[in-house]
Amino acid sequence: MIDIMASAALAADANQTEQEHHDSLQAHFQPNISADEIEQVFHLKRAQPLLQVFTALFHGGFDGVLVRLLVLRELAADAATSSYTRADINTRLAYLLPESLETVLLRLRSNQLLAWDAQQGVYRVTPMARNVLSAIDSLLGLGQTEDEAEMGFLLSQVAGAQAVGGVSVEQLQHLLGRLVDLTDEFSDAIASGSEFRLRTAQAKWNMACDWVEKGSEILVAITSDENADGATHKAAQAIGRAQSKLLNMQGMFSRALNQIERQRVHLGQSGLSTTDIKRWLLQHEDLASLAEGAIDQPVVPLFATPAEMIDVAETELLSERAAGVAQTGLPSGEDAPTTISDGPAMQLELDDLLERLSNFASLGNFPSIGEEGPKRVPVQDSLLPASFAVASYRASMLPLLGDVSEASLQGATAELARLPITFTPTDEMVQLNDPHVAAMSIASLSLNISLDLDSGTADE
Repeated sequence: MIDIMASAALAADANQTEQEHHDSLQAHFQPNISADEIEQVFHLKRAQPLLQVFTALFHGGFDGVLVRLLVLRELAADAATSSYTRADINTRLAYLLPESLETVLLRLRSNQLLAWDAQQGVYRVTPMARNVLSAIDSLLGLGQTEDEAEMGFLLSQVAGAQAVGGVSVEQLQHLLGRLVDLTDEFSDAIASGSEFRLRTAQAKWNMACDWVEKGSEILVAITSDENADGATHKAAQAIGRAQSKLLNMQGMFSRALNQIERQRVHLGQSGLSTTDIKRWLLQHEDLASLAEGAIDQPVVPLFATPAEMIDVAETELLSERAAGVAQTGLPSGEDAPTTISDGPAMQLELDDLLERLSNFASLGNFPSIGEEGPKRVPVQDSLLPASFAVASYRASMLPLLGDVSEASLQGATAELARLPITFTPTDEMVQLNDPHVAAMSIASLSLNISLDLDSGTADE
């Protein structure tokens, strides 16, 4: 009779606790909406034991979370045994205070992360704890790699689930959402017109494409799986379309960078551009230190009383009137100042570059017999020898080669754009043995054989 009454009391307490939880959850929703009617609430409530495990680990300050994970990882890392006595735990975690260790062990036991075997007097790490630690370790491991696209963990989850035949629509939706975020981020970078932002986004795009290539086989397996439901097929197809849209952005990056290259502003005859100045400034952490020593002496302020200001004003007023009265005739003429235009010098350099590139086909640049593809010539062979300013000017004109819009115009730059030469730049640098230019971007020039044969300028 007493046991029956105790069981009834426990059931009543459980019902009361459940009702309190329901009331506290309902307080976050609109009065006319029941929390149990939301589908996601049902799924989250069903996973309450697992969510309580994460709550037990991550509730509180960071220091407490760190100690709990430390104790659990230390115990789970020992694969030689599956049980630990309290003496073993004290020896293994002797660097912790006994009070702190006791508190952590009690919290882990009460939340089913550690199991206590009273008959043998040992602790055991539960399977749920190992699953949680595996997920955390996977996320931590991928977070330490150079994954700026932040797709590695999501793709690994999809790949692992597909390997065991349990990929879910939610996992695919997370991957799809990340692809959409990257596409929007790259589109914003292209629309910004900032060279530095474009190059940073392009590097991130290259890394994202590597992940896309790795995930293509997984998507093919998902779409060809007859046992997958319609929602899974639909999500996989949406990921495929998002990947295609992401891969097609290479042309957009190239056009935006070429447009910036054509509009690059050079500072006089120095050969330097605003991009070079900005890159140099970004290399300095403290820009204010560049102003040290720029001012020889501090500015000394001068103060004047109102009386002195009135005297000066009267003097200036009277002297101006006297000058106006004394002036009766027209001012004498003056010769216009002599100015020197830099245009002819730049035109000579452009004509010289045009002549160099026009003779490109006659310098043995056709492919040899049996050689596949056009022969590539290092770009420094056409730009050097020259001073740094002249070499920079010549290099700034090379992106015009093959420009269709520029070739439709008239003038020397249009002739340059119509030359049957292909300019292939890269982002890497090569050291040069030159007195004026220490290093240059690795690039090459090659003869566009199809265009050259059409124009009839190639030797037969």
